[in-house]
Amino acid sequence: MQTMARKSRRGAAGDIDALHTPVMANEVLEALAIQDGGVYVDGTFGAGGYSRMMLSAVQCSVVAFDRDPSVAPLAEALASEFQGRLRIINARFGDMAEMLPKAGFEAADGVTLDLGVSSMQLDQEDRGFSFQKDGPLDMRMGSSGPTAADAVNNLSTDELAAVLFSYGEERRSRAIARAIVAARVEAPVTRTLQLARIVAAALGGGAAAGGRHPATRTFQALRIYVNDELRELVRGLQAAEQILKPLGRLAVVSFHSLEDRLIKQFFSARSGMRPGASRHLPPDNAIQRAPSFKMLWTGARKPDAAEIAANPRARSAHLRAVERTAASAWPANDAITMQGAMPASIAIALGGLG
Repeated sequence: MQTMARKSRRGAAGDIDALHTPVMANEVLEALAIQDGGVYVDGTFGAGGYSRMMLSAVQCSVVAFDRDPSVAPLAEALASEFQGRLRIINARFGDMAEMLPKAGFEAADGVTLDLGVSSMQLDQEDRGFSFQKDGPLDMRMGSSGPTAADAVNNLSTDELAAVLFSYGEERRSRAIARAIVAARVEAPVTRTLQLARIVAAALGGGAAAGGRHPATRTFQALRIYVNDELRELVRGLQAAEQILKPLGRLAVVSFHSLEDRLIKQFFSARSGMRPGASRHLPPDNAIQRAPSFKMLWTGARKPDAAEIAANPRARSAHLRAVERTAASAWPANDAITMQGAMPASIAIALGGLG
């Protein structure tokens, strides 16, 4: 959920008062083609930017999901402002097919997903997402499960290298993994700046290509691993396919190549385009399924120069969108979607480590 924080304040009681502008807001709104009386799912509530955008545009209902319990104050405030039109569910967006009926709706007219970590989470050092702020090495988007500290202190050198290469596309993953394992012999790696220093030293201390901090890919990889983000993305795309009405729209904003490739693969397969038909795909006599989606445009749309200037974090955003057909949803465990012509790094990541 990459958003631009225009102001953010955490009070003594821990409440958050924030106003966030979602990335590519107008483009997402156009892609969803929202209408009065419609039901829309915001799968990544975050600071509520997309939910507010939809509720303000038309007289619709929004069901918002977020696994992060800290968004509750923002969600409650927005629900109070748009009384009766917003429901917030503290759950992963991959659970939307199961949870939507519990919110009183059987199907949706549109679904939007804004992937990744939010500015709000990055700005809170106690969440452990940022290599520029000292805090506990946590990185969990929710409140349960193993932390990034658990990963760096318990995974083997080979496992750490696999995480950094598969999820972070870090070419020097093995050197970094060896450095982390050597450092934890002296003392457990439990702080963000501690890990950032270890990675920087392993890479020679200089900035990466493009001026990125040398720990950028390592922190990205650990965050994706800890939160199982790629597998959750597949679950979310499949869940959206299940709940969307015919002519319903799905718009997804992603921020790095692994996400974007996976979304492209899913949309292409489900729209009948079967990209990269090759030795990786089943033979032509395999069972053919009716397309469950139709592409709204070719390729990914990106933010314009004005938005990037106002919000540098938007520079890597990619928007893809599809429209639901009347065909039945494909099986959730469909092998063509999960593997097919999927890049090796994604296949390795989805396949797990052991």
